[in-house]
Amino acid sequence: MSLRIAPSILDADWLELSSSLSMLEKGNAAWLHLDVMDGHFVPNITFGPVMARAIAPRTHLPMEAHLMISEPLRYAPALVRAGVNSITFHVEAVDDAVATAREIRKLGCHVGITLRPATQVEAILPALDEVDLVLIMSVVPGFSGQKFMPEVLPKAREVKKRLRADQRLEIDGGIHVGTIEQARDAGVDWFVVASAIFDQPDRAAAIAALRQKLQV
Repeated sequence: MSLRIAPSILDADWLELSSSLSMLEKGNAAWLHLDVMDGHFVPNITFGPVMARAIAPRTHLPMEAHLMISEPLRYAPALVRAGVNSITFHVEAVDDAVATAREIRKLGCHVGITLRPATQVEAILPALDEVDLVLIMSVVPGFSGQKFMPEVLPKAREVKKRLRADQRLEIDGGIHVGTIEQARDAGVDWFVVASAIFDQPDRAAAIAALRQKLQV
């Protein structure tokens, strides 16, 4: 599977989101990344199923919900009903990552697991066989626009060695034209990008510039 760019709408102008979606489709974005925050697990509040339900009929792009929330199983069903195709939960937010991954799988969607920069790889290993992707956070979760943390790249390399051929490694945080190659070289397949796309007037061109950096 090719390397792919996933725009995070966290930095989008939500009042102009429909036009932004059209530009992302024109730029051949792979899917939309929805950063769901509850103000408890992280010190910020964003959106939830209502936003996903509003987006779903306005784009053909699949949606991945990154749940930066304390109770992922409480809200995952509503997000899937709203049109979300993949649910990624934080290992730090649950008591049993294996059971959580299996319950999310029952909803009929893809499943991902993620960990904060300070969390060790060992925390996700018990659930590795239960998920479709591992998301490496390269910033402290909660806010967009943070500086990329290259110290997480050894963690990415370690996870990559443990993944099956049908599993993917994703990264989120501080990804732009100056950092995306480092992540690629660490084995990352999928790249979540927020400000480096939405801070540009031409979002399609911004995606193209990122994709150009991924060519080897």
